[in-house]
Amino acid sequence: MSPITRVLVCAGLIVSLSMGIRHGFGFFLQPMTGEFGWTREVFAFALGFQNLVWGLAQPFTGALADRWGAVKVLVVGAILYAAGLALMTVSSTGLLFSGSAGLLLGLALSGSTYSIVFGVIGRTVPENRRSQAMGIASAAGSFGQFLMVPVEQQLISGVDWANALLILAAMSLLIVPAARGLKEPPQPPHPQGSQSVWAAAGEAFRYPSFQMLMAGYFVCGFQVVFIGVHLPAYLKDFGLPPSVAAIALALIGLFNVFGTYTAGQLGARITKKYLLSAIYLARAVAITLFLLVPLSQWSVWAFAAFMGFFWLSTVPLTNGVIATIFGVKHLGMLSGFVFFSHQIGSFLGVWLGGWLYDHTGSYNVVWYISIALGVMAAIINWPIREQAIDRSPALSLAK
Repeated sequence: MSPITRVLVCAGLIVSLSMGIRHGFGFFLQPMTGEFGWTREVFAFALGFQNLVWGLAQPFTGALADRWGAVKVLVVGAILYAAGLALMTVSSTGLLFSGSAGLLLGLALSGSTYSIVFGVIGRTVPENRRSQAMGIASAAGSFGQFLMVPVEQQLISGVDWANALLILAAMSLLIVPAARGLKEPPQPPHPQGSQSVWAAAGEAFRYPSFQMLMAGYFVCGFQVVFIGVHLPAYLKDFGLPPSVAAIALALIGLFNVFGTYTAGQLGARITKKYLLSAIYLARAVAITLFLLVPLSQWSVWAFAAFMGFFWLSTVPLTNGVIATIFGVKHLGMLSGFVFFSHQIGSFLGVWLGGWLYDHTGSYNVVWYISIALGVMAAIINWPIREQAIDRSPALSLAK
């Protein structure tokens, strides 16, 4: 097995587990709120906090992986993942639940998902194949979402929600042996020279295109996490059986496989910023149509399939643009900063969904916000300058 194939296989397995497990958290909303007598806002706040912690920690775990290697970060992330899932079973108050599902799982995800593995992929795969490789890894994570949704629903139905969480905790530890496949050989002197972490971060935050990527990724987080967590409850409110939501989330995961793979392939041939604009606009159109047509299991599944195709297709493209502009030496950290913006959006999407539902009895306002943000993101990504930055003056100052 070639080094590139080994990295892609192991990265795919890791993100399949880490992203797949969390993709089904929405199924725990109703059994846990019913068991402990919480409002939906309590559950939503904890998962929103999880996304916020994940985003806050991501630049730091990315920088650690860039500096010390991804393997150590992934092992710690897997242990925290298992601990967080196990402790969710005994988190009977909102504060305890925010500690387990929020803090611990947020830290775990920051050390076991895309920003960590993409740093390794960026340094292993030649530049002309980088977008395609990231698309393959993203597609693997999408397949994990497709696979894990019915697994989690069946576990909850068959062994109850608490035992389901313990089984998922054991499964998350499979990340540990897979992490060994991402061990990198000693790196030769890098063309970015001795640019420090702080110099790289300062350079990125002063660059308008980096700010635009962060704004677009904020919208991505808002939309996908709101839908992923609240869609099952939204459909149940309209009298649709849980199986409709399970199939919908599975369809999102399935079509996400095709979408992320296609985005990676197209990103090697078409300007990535234009693809990003098209994706955000397509999401806005999909949500609008979903709200306009009569709700049925078929309209739900059509919406899920369409949204699934564009679900995480932003991931290889956004990270590909970062690598094109800034290079790969600090890719894990810079991807982490952009992802932090994604997670602020995620926090607001999932928390506002619960808060507005509790105060208005409906998710309609959040759907409307998602449409407006999609149009905004399409506009913001269009003027990005997708070319390598001229950093010779910056390096002179850094020295």
